[in-house]
Amino acid sequence: MKTQILVKLALQSIRKNKMRAALTMLGIIIGVAAVIVMVAVGFGARSRIRAQISNLGTNMIVITPGAAQQGGVSQGAQAFANLSLADVEMIRKNAQVVSAVSPVIVTRGQVIGDGGNWRTLINGVDTDYQVIRDWQTASGEFFTAEDVASVRKVALLGQTVAMQLFPGIDPIGQQIQIRNVPFTVSGVLAAKGQTASGTDSDDVVIIPYTTAQSALSGRTFIPQILASTASENDIAAAQEEIRVLMRESRRIAEGDPEDFTVKNQNELAEAASSSTRVMTMLLAAIASISLLVGGIGIMNIMLVSVTERTREIGIRLAIGARGSDVLTQFLVESIVMGILGGCIGLALGYTGSKVLGHFTGWDTVMSPLVILVAIGFSGAVGIFFGYYPARKAAALNPIEALRYE
Repeated sequence: MKTQILVKLALQSIRKNKMRAALTMLGIIIGVAAVIVMVAVGFGARSRIRAQISNLGTNMIVITPGAAQQGGVSQGAQAFANLSLADVEMIRKNAQVVSAVSPVIVTRGQVIGDGGNWRTLINGVDTDYQVIRDWQTASGEFFTAEDVASVRKVALLGQTVAMQLFPGIDPIGQQIQIRNVPFTVSGVLAAKGQTASGTDSDDVVIIPYTTAQSALSGRTFIPQILASTASENDIAAAQEEIRVLMRESRRIAEGDPEDFTVKNQNELAEAASSSTRVMTMLLAAIASISLLVGGIGIMNIMLVSVTERTREIGIRLAIGARGSDVLTQFLVESIVMGILGGCIGLALGYTGSKVLGHFTGWDTVMSPLVILVAIGFSGAVGIFFGYYPARKAAALNPIEALRYE
């Protein structure tokens, strides 16, 4: 029988028992809708994390103290705070692929301005920090290399800090105090928004690292070094170059483990989104149970349909239909119900994800691959759970089928 005729017969059978068919497809509808919503939320979260990681800077490479593994035991980044300015100078003077490098001295402190006081993050950095982070100023200017060399007390305020200390006032040229040390505001940074961990990127004050060392922290070591390349294609080569130079700077013998970690933005994004991926898969797996329930419902209804249509099957077999024709007919009915349920579930899932995103503010992303997999899986459920009833119909004896009342 032609596929077109089989599909037509399947739709006629569904229309004859609309309520029963709807209840049969309900499990698949709910399952597909739930999977679509869960995956859309998960993909949206991962997409947002990657966007936030990209917002950190341009082709950024992060160097932190502490080896990823030492003595076979995972230590984690920043296990030992012992990077130094010598490491920074080694990279700056000898790296061929690295286009910018900056130490980052991180501390927290109370900042006092005309509008009040605010406890915030204070980063001591070099001028290359602006290039690495691709962080422009909304007003004013970034400090210069001369400011760094002269250990000048100049500061750039993040948007959050500027609003807290100088509400409704232009901060440029104003005086602030950081731990009772006076600083002059040279600029206000453009808004960056939240990081992947949910912290406010704009809740920060940036000063020259030389000033941070002498006036605030008194540290001789560097807790973090940032670097970047001119092209994204150079990141891998730059990481290897940095590893070689860092080993040389720190006099690490060949074969000895590294006591530092070098990561790029993609690795940071992968680490940040790994937990989201696992959670998405877990929720999708739980939601897929509804598809299993829906498939069992299809098998149940198809068995009932075979019993109800035994005489019809006998007539078809008596007038020349082959067992394979009967099997195909019932199998197509099962597949049509599965795909139809999948399409309805897809529409409900898409609508549900948009409504959820609207009311919660979550990002939701619909993946074309997930849509194809959902529809394909719905059809596969129809085939798997519809085969046994269809096989049972095809195996009926025509004479006994005709006698069936």
